[in-house]
Amino acid sequence: MRPTAIFSAFSGKYLLLRFPAGRQYRVEIAERPTSILSPTDLAALQAACRDVVASCLDGRQLDYGLFAPDGAAWDRSVVTLVRRAGDSRPIAFNAMPLLRVQRGGLPDDVLHLGLVMVDPAERSGGLSWILYGLTCFALFVRRGLRPLWISSVTQVPAVVGMVAQTFDDVYPAQAGTRPSFAHQHLAYQIMRKERAAFGVGEDAGFDPATQVITNAYTGGSDNLKKSFAVAAKHRDERYNRFCAETLDYVRGDDVLQIGRIDLSTARRFLAKSVPRSAIPQLGVQAIILTIQAIVAPLVQWLAADQPLGRLRGG
Repeated sequence: MRPTAIFSAFSGKYLLLRFPAGRQYRVEIAERPTSILSPTDLAALQAACRDVVASCLDGRQLDYGLFAPDGAAWDRSVVTLVRRAGDSRPIAFNAMPLLRVQRGGLPDDVLHLGLVMVDPAERSGGLSWILYGLTCFALFVRRGLRPLWISSVTQVPAVVGMVAQTFDDVYPAQAGTRPSFAHQHLAYQIMRKERAAFGVGEDAGFDPATQVITNAYTGGSDNLKKSFAVAAKHRDERYNRFCAETLDYVRGDDVLQIGRIDLSTARRFLAKSVPRSAIPQLGVQAIILTIQAIVAPLVQWLAADQPLGRLRGG
């Protein structure tokens, strides 16, 4: 069989996966949806995300990030949508912007964990492994297992703890991790150029030592501001205490966490987070992504005299 026949299914430039995650849910992950989806599929994805927002905010909508009037975020985000398998009803989504930064003098992306919204009726369904870990794992494999920096902006103790426990080299709030030059440099760039991605206005302050954003809820994310009493708590009291002592909830503070996905992160995700019923499907998707990221480029290199078209990026 010719190489083009083997690898034509894996020649897409960006990530696009649709598969069942166990018996209860169907998952769609689309990297830069406006670039890879047809107008009909894009409109369906946008409508589904708006339905989830309405269910979370009593019919109200957001006006930043994916939902900003210019719609530009749809071409620089990784969007994960979860539907119930039985009736295809959208119940949750995550929008992770890819933030452009300079690292070591070269352009790179930081994956911002972004906006997560889950229908209140579905919040006990254990969806966090899909909305956070699964998307990050897929991108990590798609990138050829190269480490990928991540960022998160939140005031919710449960999210602060989840980030600290899921990813590696996380600052702040991860025990034993001290701020490195990489943490500080990435945080500086994100706050200088990318505030709009997470709804923080230009009038918000930023403490580079603690990575706390002060008065953060003035840039379109006003509807998400919470009191400490209402914000979801983590089962580990250390993260609740960190947030209570570090953030001013009356003023509306957030913490900017910077961390990394590497092989250790991926191994921990597979061992601890993925339900057994979802492992077979996840394994299939990982094989496909590995072929796309590693095997296909190797075949191209070994068969330099073959006109492989899109597989060579032309």
